Amino acid sequence: MKRVFIPQDVAIEGKKYLTERGYEIKMGNGTTEADLIRDVADCDAILLRTAKITRKVLEAGKNLKIVARHGAGYDNVDLQAASELRIYVTNTPDATTNSVAEFTLGAIIAVTKRTFLMNRALLDGNFSYRNSHKGIDLQGRTLAIIGFGRIGRCVARKAHFGLEMNIIAYTPHNTPENNTHDNIPDYVKSVSWEEALSTADVVSLHMPANESNMGCFGAKEFAMMKNTAFFVNCARGELVKEHELAKAIESGEIAGAFVDVYSPEPPEADNPLLKLKNVSATPHIASNTEECMALMAVQAASQIHKVLSGEKPDWLVNNVS
Repeated sequence: MKRVFIPQDVAIEGKKYLTERGYEIKMGNGTTEADLIRDVADCDAILLRTAKITRKVLEAGKNLKIVARHGAGYDNVDLQAASELRIYVTNTPDATTNSVAEFTLGAIIAVTKRTFLMNRALLDGNFSYRNSHKGIDLQGRTLAIIGFGRIGRCVARKAHFGLEMNIIAYTPHNTPENNTHDNIPDYVKSVSWEEALSTADVVSLHMPANESNMGCFGAKEFAMMKNTAFFVNCARGELVKEHELAKAIESGEIAGAFVDVYSPEPPEADNPLLKLKNVSATPHIASNTEECMALMAVQAASQIHKVLSGEKPDWLVNNVS
C-alpha cells in the first residue's frame, strides 16, 4: 500500500479522497527538518501545507514521487533539489482564488473605512473617536493591483463591478503599450510600476514570492505613493520590507495598511506593524475558509493520486525530466 505523508493536518475531504483510493495516510509528528526527515522515510508522497521541505528532507524520502502543495504558493519547497531528484512538485493554483479575492476586498474596505481602528477605540470606551478619524468612500477611487494573476484578476473584477472602483494594474508580463496581453479586461488599465504606485488610492499586492521580487516594496516605493493612499498585502510577507512600511505609516507618508502576511511567520513580537494604530493586522487567514480548505486538500490529493497512478499531474511547478 502506498503511503502519503501529511506533516500538518488538512481538511477531512482531502484525507477521505486518498483513503477511498487505497492510500495509507501518515500524519506528521512535527515540522522541524529532523521531524520531516524521520517521518518521510517510508512515504511515497507528501501533502504539504507550510512546513519547509529542504533538500535533506527530499533526499530522505527514498520512495518519494511527489510533493503536492496545499495552496498556490510553493516557496517552502526546494524546487531545484526536487527536480534533480525527479520528484514532482505541484500546487493548487486556483483553489484559493475566490477566497483570497473576497478577503482582499474586505481588507480594502476595512482599512479605508478604518473599521479595525474604530473597533479598538470603541473597546477603549472612546465612542467619539469616530469624529476625528473618518474613512473614505471607494466609489470612483483608483485601485492599483500589483501582480495580475488569478487572484489579482478576481480582485479587479469584484472591486470594479462591486465597488465601482477604477482599476489599474501592473504586471511584469505586461506593458502599457500591450494592454491586451495576459487577458487584461477592458475595464482595467495596464500601467507602469511608477504610475501604479503614484496614482492609486489603494495599492493591493498580489505577486508571488520569488528571488526576483523579494523585498520589492520598501521606502522607495512607499515614497512614490500618495500620502492619502492605503497599502494592502494579502500575498507574501517576504515581498515587503516591514520596518520601512511601518516608518512610512508613522511618518504619514501613506495613510495606513492592511497586512495579512509577514516575514517570518508567525511575526516576531516586536514587529512594528502589530503596534501601529493605522495598521489592520490579521494572522494569514485570507484563504482560511471551510470551502477553500476543502478544495485545496482535495486538489492536492488529486495530484498525488495522478502521479502515484503513473499519470502526469495537472499543476506541475518544477521541471522533472
